[in-house]
Amino acid sequence: MTWEECRDGLGTENRVYVKSRFAVCSGASFTQIWSRNGQPAGSSFFNLRVVGTIPLNSRTITYTYHYTDLGAVGTNGAAAMGITTSATIPFISPSTAKTTQGGTAMPSTRTFAQLAASGTFAQTQTAAAGQGSNGTTDTVFGVYQPSVKIKPPAGYTLTGNLEGSPFMFAPRWDKASYLNSFATGAAVFSMITPMLYSKAADAPERAVALHIEKAFKTPGLTQPPSSTKKVPGQTAGAPLTRLYQDRKRRDDNRAQAVNACRRHFGPDYTAGGKDCDEYPFATTYEGAAGSLYDPEQLRDNYSVMALDSTQNQAAGTLLGQFLTKSRLIDGPDDGFLVQIVP
Repeated sequence: MTWEECRDGLGTENRVYVKSRFAVCSGASFTQIWSRNGQPAGSSFFNLRVVGTIPLNSRTITYTYHYTDLGAVGTNGAAAMGITTSATIPFISPSTAKTTQGGTAMPSTRTFAQLAASGTFAQTQTAAAGQGSNGTTDTVFGVYQPSVKIKPPAGYTLTGNLEGSPFMFAPRWDKASYLNSFATGAAVFSMITPMLYSKAADAPERAVALHIEKAFKTPGLTQPPSSTKKVPGQTAGAPLTRLYQDRKRRDDNRAQAVNACRRHFGPDYTAGGKDCDEYPFATTYEGAAGSLYDPEQLRDNYSVMALDSTQNQAAGTLLGQFLTKSRLIDGPDDGFLVQIVP
């Protein structure tokens, strides 16, 4: 992600912008009021944007800091004002895990004038493999917190934004072998993002997109019937979670869905080249057999429909690509949504 992409993505109101689970940015604006002898005399201001990027199959995260739009008016000592940039890892799990820092040393204090002349610098964070939890997934979760503190030069009193901590998405490191063959794993920003299905007339997954949209908007009109049906994957509070390592549960999800298709669409529902399409997907913990494994999951909280086989398989291919490309790991520590687009 370039600085320009971050700037445009944030616009004038947004504090965070997500391009992908490997490219995110946040921003904050700072304004200071300068006083002498107890009276306001001038003001200064600047923006900070922090861009986080992760190369493909890398455990190294780069955080690039951009100080921009620096300006001052009136009587002030802004040129000599000290601005200290720092970054910490206030939380990491497991607690024994360590990260290695590279790039610009922090905390780093530079004057307003120095940042106006050259206000871009970068820091890297890496968590080595072999420190994580969850067996072969070797997962390490962390929190990365940028911070800014401002100190006026002698003879001035400052009020306004004298410190701040821009938000940054939490990093995660893993080496799940089913995501790629990279031996030491990779990093990702831990967030819930949507998989997009298109209902456009020429979209190869159109039939599946319309099925999911129906399950979202009118669940009472889908099969199997249920007065309490509200399928997950629509909001961050109820995401889908990937099911990969428990093959039997995936098979049970699929078998439950196929049985429902036979009950509601007849034993010959496959006639004319159709498949049994189910949502939530069989490759998620929220699939059709979920209530058999988790008593907190509602029974029949899924939807099935007999759909064109070609479109169903196209949607399945897109799902598989999304799960791998987005580095979704098995279990409740990760999640995703489904969004239907025109």
